[in-house]
Amino acid sequence: MTLGVALDASDADNQIDATVRLAQEARAAGLRSAWFGQTFGADSPQLAAIVGREVPGLHVGTSAIPVFGRHPLLVSSQAQTAQAATHGRYHLGLALGTRLLTETGFGIPFERPIARLREFLTALRQLTETGTADFHGELLTATTPLPARVPGAEAGVPLLVAAMGPQALRASGELADGILPYLAGPRALEEHIVPAVTAAARAAGRPAPRIVALVYGVVTNDADAVREKAAEQLAFYEQFPSYARVVELSGGRRAADVAVIGDERAVAAEVRRYREAGATEVVFSGTGIAGAAARRRTWALLGELAG
Repeated sequence: MTLGVALDASDADNQIDATVRLAQEARAAGLRSAWFGQTFGADSPQLAAIVGREVPGLHVGTSAIPVFGRHPLLVSSQAQTAQAATHGRYHLGLALGTRLLTETGFGIPFERPIARLREFLTALRQLTETGTADFHGELLTATTPLPARVPGAEAGVPLLVAAMGPQALRASGELADGILPYLAGPRALEEHIVPAVTAAARAAGRPAPRIVALVYGVVTNDADAVREKAAEQLAFYEQFPSYARVVELSGGRRAADVAVIGDERAVAAEVRRYREAGATEVVFSGTGIAGAAARRRTWALLGELAG
């Protein structure tokens, strides 16, 4: 199992420079991967490409690009460029997104998300593996009157999905290389998520999927105070049924209940629980919530566990 971190320097004077510095620090601590969220700010694949070039040996990934408001041709171009720039160390994450952000931000209806995900993955797989596509679905069309291959990205791009619900897990098992569940504790992984996506992959004749568990957590001696702060930050996710459901399946009532917060022994024990629940990779986010010293302490532990 590999260990990584999600990096967010969106409050810096220059987000790109600051992210590169954080990535260099993470790699020096022994971490294996760095992941970047996609909002309406910095472009995640571009950020990953820059970091991957600046920090050799570090795998980089997007977690995750919503399929609404994008097109497979454009996302393939971004992903292949990042893959070539990093010489095979880029991992593309996709997401359904949410009705709130889709309809408010893009002004398009959030309709038939699973069908759109299936069509998006099917067309994108053609593009990233062959550089061509001839896909005509109900919701998407992707054809290539011009070549869509980026030289240097011949190995293809790993496709992951931020899937947690039954239908999204089924589609991901059949069409993707793995999943990126967030705020899903070990119980939800072991009893619901991993069995569902693994069964779907097996039925489709695909290899066992990667399970990249995104965990909100930090090492600290003041767990109560940090958890209270985490509850404020994570409350945003509680309005979305998919997150509320997976928190409940994890045995929690609020999103902060599944956060991994405590001293080194407590956090290491939780990492082991994720591994035993089926996670092939664990990526920590929110490590800066208690300040730079706590972040460095967290990364030092994760680097030690990764080694």
